[in-house]
Amino acid sequence: MGAEVDYEQEIQELKRKLNAVILAHYYQESEIQDVADFVGDSLALAQAAAKTKADVIVFCGVHFMAETAKILNPGKQVLLPDLKAGCSLSDRCPPVAFRAFKEKYPDHFVVSYVNSSAAVKAMSDVICTSSNAVKIVNQVPKDRQILFAPDQHLGRYVMKQTGRDMVLWPGSCIVHEIFSEKRLVQLKVQHPEAEVVAHPECEEPVLRHADYIGSTKGLLDYVLKSPKQEFIVVTEAGILHQMKRGAPEKTFIPAPPDNGCSCNECPYMRLNTMEKLYRCMKDRTPELTLPEDLQSAARAPLQRMLEWSQ
Repeated sequence: MGAEVDYEQEIQELKRKLNAVILAHYYQESEIQDVADFVGDSLALAQAAAKTKADVIVFCGVHFMAETAKILNPGKQVLLPDLKAGCSLSDRCPPVAFRAFKEKYPDHFVVSYVNSSAAVKAMSDVICTSSNAVKIVNQVPKDRQILFAPDQHLGRYVMKQTGRDMVLWPGSCIVHEIFSEKRLVQLKVQHPEAEVVAHPECEEPVLRHADYIGSTKGLLDYVLKSPKQEFIVVTEAGILHQMKRGAPEKTFIPAPPDNGCSCNECPYMRLNTMEKLYRCMKDRTPELTLPEDLQSAARAPLQRMLEWSQ
């Protein structure tokens, strides 16, 4: 037993030694969220990465998030506990295919969701997150037609909110597309007092039943402020850790219900573990690197997003 590593203590010591900052997404396992310097959604994490004074950024999230941190901090080392931590949305929008798709709409203003590869970002005019997608699209010049990628469900939600017509890349998230309308209705019958809060990456039939639709941070803020005591949460289950921390007296029900099914957990996000986090800091690998020309091309639309989000 004495040989066991106290990962939390070791990580804190390595953080001081490396002058490192640990950024973690809400969908990470609870132990990683607890050891992180900053926990947030994609927009907040991008903003934190852009402002950090640390020499090393350790990104506990998925590949595209670490890429974003590197693009915004070309001179810093960016570590990712597991390079295989990808994203179904990003994978479903290959750069070669996206380039061909984009060429069909040469005059369109390209708004790409942050859940995309650096190569897709480099082909975009501006990036958005679920937190700021409506705000970003509202700032696209009214005389420009819009191409939105890669999440079609978020795109449809934004079209409804803004009244802007958009050409949508037909992508979706494997976690958010599995939520069943039938199962959600059954949950509502079982919990008649509960409010339903849902992420806009969910399919339209599911969103129709939501009392509140918002980004991961939006959902967290809403349930903490709401006078209601019971919530059905329709997004990746990792956010429940912060909800329970912020309002321990309230009840949070993951959709689908907790019946042994882990299909409401992102398999990519869960590749990161405390042991991998410790080892990546100890060995300073795996490191996220990108060609300088790609970083430069992707930086402009990311910077525009940060400017338009203020």
